[in-house]
Amino acid sequence: MQDNNFKEEQNMTEKELIQTAVKMLDMAYAPYSHFPVGAALECDDGTVYTGCNIENAAFGPTICAERTAIAKAVSEGHRSFRRIAIAGRCEQLCVPCGTCRQVLREFAPDIEVICLNGKGEARHFALKELLPESFGPEYL
Repeated sequence: MQDNNFKEEQNMTEKELIQTAVKMLDMAYAPYSHFPVGAALECDDGTVYTGCNIENAAFGPTICAERTAIAKAVSEGHRSFRRIAIAGRCEQLCVPCGTCRQVLREFAPDIEVICLNGKGEARHFALKELLPESFGPEYL
């Protein structure tokens, strides 16, 4: 497995995908919220891109872990995603924010979303459960 800053060129098991998301918690830059988030996004071809949240003192430029991973994947030419694991250190499940849900919807309306808490407990969602009646490119 390569360093977390680079894409992975292998098919991962769900356990490996989750472990990759958890490892990204240590890469997060969250000096204001103290709420690190890690993500691992699996493309349809099995390539995995990682992300972490990156905060900014101006707050607006802050980017979530999920969108970091999506931006990395899209910038490398990927447009189809199978699943994403999202890890946090809190007691509650770490679910994607509304903006991340909409960005995921743009590329993968049927993506599987695996949300983890700090104990490693996971819950699986279909994006359609998290963002019902969503707006997508087919409306334009």
